[in-house]
Amino acid sequence: MDQVISLEIKERVGYIIINRPKANCYEINFHKQLLSCIEEAIQDDNIKAIVLKSALDKFFCAGADVKVFQQNSVDENKLMVEYAKKVANLLHTSKKITIASIAGHALGGGLELAMACDIRLASEGNYFLGLPEIKLGLMPGNGGSQYLIRLIGAGKALELLISGDNLSPAKAFELGLVNHLLKQNTFEEEVHAFAKKIADGPLEAIAAVKQSVQKGIELSLEEGLQLESKLVDTLYDTDDAREGSLAFVEKRNPNFK
Repeated sequence: MDQVISLEIKERVGYIIINRPKANCYEINFHKQLLSCIEEAIQDDNIKAIVLKSALDKFFCAGADVKVFQQNSVDENKLMVEYAKKVANLLHTSKKITIASIAGHALGGGLELAMACDIRLASEGNYFLGLPEIKLGLMPGNGGSQYLIRLIGAGKALELLISGDNLSPAKAFELGLVNHLLKQNTFEEEVHAFAKKIADGPLEAIAAVKQSVQKGIELSLEEGLQLESKLVDTLYDTDDAREGSLAFVEKRNPNFK
């Protein structure tokens, strides 16, 4: 089995790199390797933020390998989808912030991977983002519809899902599907600077904020405020909170652990 997913560490940022030419299309072994790398990055104390990126110039990920999908039995395809869901859930629920670094086509299950991450950083360029499953008589099955409505709203999400139309990076940024649209010639440097800023932050507080946002959006305002109070109570007596306060008083940058 070829190794198509790898993990590299740079300044406390864990880079999970996809390299399955020609388009980073996935099948079950792809997802097994990806799941293993994400688990390793989550468990490694030297990694404080996780970036999912492609080693290919033109593709982030083009989704399922259609040839493999056609050759598989229905049960084999269902198992592949289950692994894809496990990957998406792990990216979404990790206490560490996950960032999708998109500089090429992100289509179908590839865009679902990116949407499962907490943050999406996109490069300017001539490529597309989209969920074209409807054109195959299908719909997204790895969380795509649910992530999309939470990112851009129900009306726009429904339109994209039933049309299968693609978006340019600029349009994806305009709709709020990606957080930042960055210059091509400085893209990798800007992604790393963004991820490193998170990696240098207070990990426990960042994890609490992530939980507050993800769970709070599903709650009433009253329930969300109760959740926020419960989470902030866990932070007052942490080393990072003490360091943050001391650094403020001493007028210096904090050195979070």
